[in-house]
Amino acid sequence: MAEAETRRRSRGGGGAARRAERTAVSVETAKYIQRNIPNFEILTEEALEIIEINAETVLAEIGVNFVNNPAALDRWRDAGAEVTGERVRIPRGLARKLCSTAPSTFTQHARNPNRAVEIGGRNLVLAPVYGPPFVHDAMGGRRYATMADFEKFVKLGYMSKWLHHSGGTVCEPTDIPVNKRHLDMLMAHMTLSDKPFMGSVTEPSRAQDSVDMCEILFGKDFVQENTVMTSLININSPMTFDDVMMGALEVYAKNNQACIVSPFIVGGAMAPVSVAGTLTQVLAEVMAGIAYSQLIRPGAPVIFGAFVTSIDMNSGAPTFGTPEASQITYGAGQLARRMGLPYRSAGSFTGSKLPDAQAAYETANSLNMGLLSGVNFMLHACGWLEGGLVASFEKFVMDADQLGALHKMAQGVTVDEEAQAMGAIAEVGPGGHYLGCAHTQAHFKGAFWRSDLFDFKPYETWSEEGARDTMALATDRVQRLIDTYQQPALDPGIHEALTEYVTKKKASMPDAFM
Repeated sequence: MAEAETRRRSRGGGGAARRAERTAVSVETAKYIQRNIPNFEILTEEALEIIEINAETVLAEIGVNFVNNPAALDRWRDAGAEVTGERVRIPRGLARKLCSTAPSTFTQHARNPNRAVEIGGRNLVLAPVYGPPFVHDAMGGRRYATMADFEKFVKLGYMSKWLHHSGGTVCEPTDIPVNKRHLDMLMAHMTLSDKPFMGSVTEPSRAQDSVDMCEILFGKDFVQENTVMTSLININSPMTFDDVMMGALEVYAKNNQACIVSPFIVGGAMAPVSVAGTLTQVLAEVMAGIAYSQLIRPGAPVIFGAFVTSIDMNSGAPTFGTPEASQITYGAGQLARRMGLPYRSAGSFTGSKLPDAQAAYETANSLNMGLLSGVNFMLHACGWLEGGLVASFEKFVMDADQLGALHKMAQGVTVDEEAQAMGAIAEVGPGGHYLGCAHTQAHFKGAFWRSDLFDFKPYETWSEEGARDTMALATDRVQRLIDTYQQPALDPGIHEALTEYVTKKKASMPDAFM
């Protein structure tokens, strides 16, 4: 890596990079949300204590499985846990004590320093959909995702004002071999956007590739001293930690990179049907996962994750935007705050097959739930369709537009002298109107959040312009954003070194599609 870093510096030329920066078009991105509104707390103190005690009981008496990972079992044994086969029973208080070394907030740096995000506290960072094997648009319908689709999503994310983060596997590019696609996805995030991004977790060596490529992009010392990636580490609920995800966690924790430790729960199938029972399991799983990250490297940044849906007991399909999922998300937020950890949950969730009324209702419920539950990192904030099987281009821009409403809501209500508007009320008096008064003239440009997508024209104008529905408007917006996209500047030497790394890595192994 030192050799690659030397090449990067020598090829950058400095002047070429500075000229590129001067001529690049800067795309406006809103700062991550800083909440000035209270969190909604659904659980009483008594309920929280019961759940915490029960979670400790699960860890101490039932235990969790660490499968195919002898080194993890040795680490737990050395830490004082009881290990029988692959079952790890963690004495009361041990997991929580280990978790205490994790930071309550951390900065994820971007290659554009102005786009760095602070994860934790009162902040909310928004990132796009993650993981769908299919994509959907108005022209092509539903189809397997390709690398061209992936790159298009990265560009849309870069162009979206209210998205703070480029995400990770925005869709699975199925036209690229499984063992090589992570390299192309990382390259896209690093070169087509300058927002923060996520690393690969599908195999520990791919996590190491992510670290190595970041050392080219940011410099080796910077990566070891700062967090430049988040990664999604899912737990195989109930209470099973596999060697692939834990192997990726080990790589990231060792290198000071952030892990979202997140149970993947469908209530009634992978956790109890009750809210309190599910929260007990979530807390036990998260504590075990985060504690393990701290065994690897005390102080490694982590995020308390909770991905929870309920289940339709007739069909077995997951459901979204439901009251029970909201209750679990609110409660998990309280538990995360009591542990002093950043919290990940919520998103633009829907089970709908199209960006229709069902999608809108379920997504609105899910997004607002995330805002009010105190989420600090919201993965799947835009583009999610069909229970996460599909990344939709139209829904991506619909959701990204609505994220602006979350920014506005989070600002809270200002009650300073200007906001009280007593002068305006006196100026207008009974029976008047405020359209022409001085206060309105001074503030009308920024007084109300405005959608960049929805149509508010009179019926006659709307009809004359083609009577377009929201899907049609979104299709146009997707094309408009892509047409105006301009790639952010990157030092040519860094770009060349990244390209060399990807080329050599791909050449070192045969294609594998399984």
